Amino acid sequence: MLEAKRILLIVGGGIAAFRALELIRRLRERGASVTPVLTSAAEQFVTPLSVSALAAAKVYRDLFDLTDEAEMGHIELSRAADLVVVCPATANLMGRMAAGLADDLATTLLMATDKRVMLVPAMNVRMWQHPATQRNLATLRDDGILTVGPVEGAMACGEFGPGRMADVPDVVAAIEGVFATGPLSGRHILVTSGPTHEAIDPVRYIANRSSGAQGTAIAAALRDLGARVTFVTGPAEVPPPPGVDVVRVISAAQMAAAVDDAFPADAAVMAAAVADWRVENASGSKMKKDGTGAAPQIAFAENRDILATISRAANRPALVVGFAAETDDVVANATAKRQRKGCDWIVANDVSPGTGIMGGTENAVTLITETGAEPWPRLSKAETARRLADRIAAHLTETMA
Repeated sequence: MLEAKRILLIVGGGIAAFRALELIRRLRERGASVTPVLTSAAEQFVTPLSVSALAAAKVYRDLFDLTDEAEMGHIELSRAADLVVVCPATANLMGRMAAGLADDLATTLLMATDKRVMLVPAMNVRMWQHPATQRNLATLRDDGILTVGPVEGAMACGEFGPGRMADVPDVVAAIEGVFATGPLSGRHILVTSGPTHEAIDPVRYIANRSSGAQGTAIAAALRDLGARVTFVTGPAEVPPPPGVDVVRVISAAQMAAAVDDAFPADAAVMAAAVADWRVENASGSKMKKDGTGAAPQIAFAENRDILATISRAANRPALVVGFAAETDDVVANATAKRQRKGCDWIVANDVSPGTGIMGGTENAVTLITETGAEPWPRLSKAETARRLADRIAAHLTETMA
């Protein structure tokens, strides 16, 4: 998939810079050529000699190097690649990108390129969670920048949490996903996944048992068919797949807003287990026992019906797929749900106790369309996802040719 692809690799200045060396090696093993660019901070962690040796290519470092500008000016360098990858993408580098600065070779190349850009963030957990970093991340994603990671893990500083660079094989898979070709190439598909958490107070919430495994598998299967996937996920147990645009949310209200922001899309697969209700009188402080034995009075309000809303929206996707997790009369209830919500298809499954479906590794679904119900055999969630992705591809090819 990467044979003869040209990658412009910008190495940022963080401790994770040493992992860019492994990334270069793996990309070249797959047939890609790598043109490396080092920021001045990156040179504190890796040497130009080691980077050049692994890339078998010249290392570019200085915006004002007259020899480099004569041989290949920064404008040509920024556009000669098929993809620009920033690894690691530090908080500082992301901030400068979001602000539109072009004050060194790396940021100038990023401003001048007409190719897709992928960031591989890596930083301290507090830096990653800082509101400024999250604002910058939102700006960059709005600009069409792809991201891979970060993930949770132990960091060089001794802290633990989100901010650790994604594993190199996942970064490679994400890069391969950019070049994936298939029946969904050029299509944008929205996938929602995971549970939502509805706050009772700052330390308690109401949720469900969804692991997010099926939605994650669907996003990966659609990506493998060439689609550009926006993956809106609640706090799931499984990590998002590489090579998709990830939007993380907590509550149903946040998921609804993220879905709105993801449009327009050619198709939407609404696999998330969204809470039907939220706590209307959620407390701003932890609820305490008062010694009387009386339970707190919790009032509920209905959340916005995301599936019904997008099924009837003016900018409705050409195909809207809903999910129905049922414990009784699965096909009848799911068929009624499809008609009530206004979506095109419903993927129904039996999550009654004893099936092992909810939170498990397998699924047994019935695909319900306007023509009737089609039961599928019990399969792994990955195989279920591939079947659904193939059906989506065939439908879009037929209806949007």
